[in-house]
Amino acid sequence: MPAVSRPLPPLTALAPPDLEWRADDVSDAPYSSVYDDVYFSRHDGRAETAHVFVKGNRLPERFAAWRETRAFVIGETGFGTGLNMLCAWACFERHAPTAARLHLVSTEKYPLPRDALAQALAIWPDLAAQARPLLDQWPEPLSGVHRLWLSERVTLDLHFGDAAERLARLDGRVDAWFLDGFSPAKNPDMWQPELFAAMADVSRPGATFATFTCAGVVKRGLRAAGFTWRKTPGFGRKREMLCGEIAAPPDDRRRAATPWFTPPRARPARQVVVIGAGLAGTSVAAALARRGVAVTLLERDAPGAGASGNRQGALYVKLAAETNPQSRVYLAGLLYTRRWLTTLDPEQRLWQDCGVLQLAPGAKEATRQQRFLAHHALPERVVHGVDAATASQAAGTPLDAPGLDYPQAGWVRPDRLCRQLAASPGITQRCGEAHDLDFDADAAAWRIALTDGSTLMADHVVVATAHETPRFTPLAGLPLKPIRGQLTHVPVPADAPSLARVVCAGGYVAPAMDGVLSLGATFAPGDTDTAVHAADHARNLAEFEATLPAFAEALRDAGVRLDPAACEGRASLRAASPDKSPYAGPVPVREAWLDDYAVLGSDARRVPDTPGQHHPGLWVSAAHGSRGLASAPLCAEVIASRLCDEPLPLERELVDHLHPGRRLIADIIRGNATRENATLSTSSPNDDAQTSPTTTETP
Repeated sequence: MPAVSRPLPPLTALAPPDLEWRADDVSDAPYSSVYDDVYFSRHDGRAETAHVFVKGNRLPERFAAWRETRAFVIGETGFGTGLNMLCAWACFERHAPTAARLHLVSTEKYPLPRDALAQALAIWPDLAAQARPLLDQWPEPLSGVHRLWLSERVTLDLHFGDAAERLARLDGRVDAWFLDGFSPAKNPDMWQPELFAAMADVSRPGATFATFTCAGVVKRGLRAAGFTWRKTPGFGRKREMLCGEIAAPPDDRRRAATPWFTPPRARPARQVVVIGAGLAGTSVAAALARRGVAVTLLERDAPGAGASGNRQGALYVKLAAETNPQSRVYLAGLLYTRRWLTTLDPEQRLWQDCGVLQLAPGAKEATRQQRFLAHHALPERVVHGVDAATASQAAGTPLDAPGLDYPQAGWVRPDRLCRQLAASPGITQRCGEAHDLDFDADAAAWRIALTDGSTLMADHVVVATAHETPRFTPLAGLPLKPIRGQLTHVPVPADAPSLARVVCAGGYVAPAMDGVLSLGATFAPGDTDTAVHAADHARNLAEFEATLPAFAEALRDAGVRLDPAACEGRASLRAASPDKSPYAGPVPVREAWLDDYAVLGSDARRVPDTPGQHHPGLWVSAAHGSRGLASAPLCAEVIASRLCDEPLPLERELVDHLHPGRRLIADIIRGNATRENATLSTSSPNDDAQTSPTTTETP
């Protein structure tokens, strides 16, 4: 039986550190009263970082010689004030070629509050340029992975939680390690064999490390994990420190239980074609272009012409009462989209973080929300419960129901967002419709056949065509179902009452934008009609009046006609997977999986050791349903990170949960997958497939 990994720990708000501020010759410096230790050297913290971590890993010369197309990756145990990472970034800017990229990965169990972080970094005014984007995007203290864009060339992934546990779930490889943290004598819980083993598992061959300590437990742990070490002169009053490397990291032992999710080998990405210019496609294209990849964005209409063409959409999620992979992905996506929009559009021309209220208008939903609040201990700035009076105050209108308040959520203009992303530097837009795909083995490239008879060639292809995705031959087995949704637009005068938050219940209502109130949307699985129907306007208006009766009455008093005949709207098609989670990742070779994993159909415990075969350079982003604003940008990062051979923005188990082959494996186990039933999609999008082996638990 394969090894079973520990399940993902519950999402939780992390406790802030107990800080004291002790004066030195320059200013007050942070000090941990729990560990009775400094965050950085009181003698000269920046000089210590330069000596121990920057020089100890030979970063100036390695940066100067870096010619790889992938990013150079630095891993760190203990983010603290961020001084180490900011100094590494400054060194990178001084020495690396202009085309080089830097990817920083850091763990932190006790994240500093933003104000404390700003106070600590203010000691070094010359690092203000590096500190500003860090402070602007500083995440809430929620366990998990938080991706920040520090600059066009520098990415930071903050893994909040225990260092060993976080690194054990890291999906990516590291070139250099900053082995930091409070001293082993004062914080022995961190310096455990599990930490060094996790570092080894995610190191590239030849990865280096440096640390300030020469403690015996550290030397023994490093050696046992496969690292070699040597003593070198330390900094200040510390006579010695350790440097070293790992020549041959161990094979990825973490894939024993799920070999089908073994990532495909990295291949060159000189030219990528993205098919589909909705939010899924344009966010992938922009993510790749940002990494210096040449992208052709192929769309038969204009960017955002499909479901992403709505003029206003709600940025929010509906989380499960108890933690599951789907909820974790969507919550991570919501928080990532919020930071991503902050960097993409700081003036908020395309979005507003006005907050979202998810009401509980009935006893069933109220009970579910109470279970959610009892099961989760999330930061209040992420989500918290409110009674009807508090909800009314937040929304700016009387409400009769309690609910959940997401203060950092809001609304987005998806049509304009798609157009802006499509116009990113490095993206070539092309109008046309792809007919099919085939891989040219001689050219080691994909040939995309267009309906006008022309062809495109590409090293990689990303298919982002929503419910139409299975029409391409290599994707014929991907289960997707179209869902029709119609929005209703109600014209309102400038002096009409307004909402202060997006309000969701059976549908959603956003604050009026440009004199139009958007509400909806209907939900019709399997319906592919995109005509606008008055009956659906009537349904949306009825839901609106049931959810917000006082607001509807106030609008009537202001002369607004809540009449289907007076409304305009838009109908479009979304796509859903059977388990309601998106698909984001490489496309499996269906026939090979049916052969390689057929034994699972008779005994799910007999897991072969055969890695999953994938179509070389073929990727998909689809099934974002009605929550694409929360899922598509993060899924774009999953694909771009994998394609460009860099660490991924989610825990490995959640990356596996998004894998396009997860349903195929589930169907093999259930005996439902054969070569004859290539379409696969006979399940309702409401089918719950949480029992499918999308994590490293034994099926």
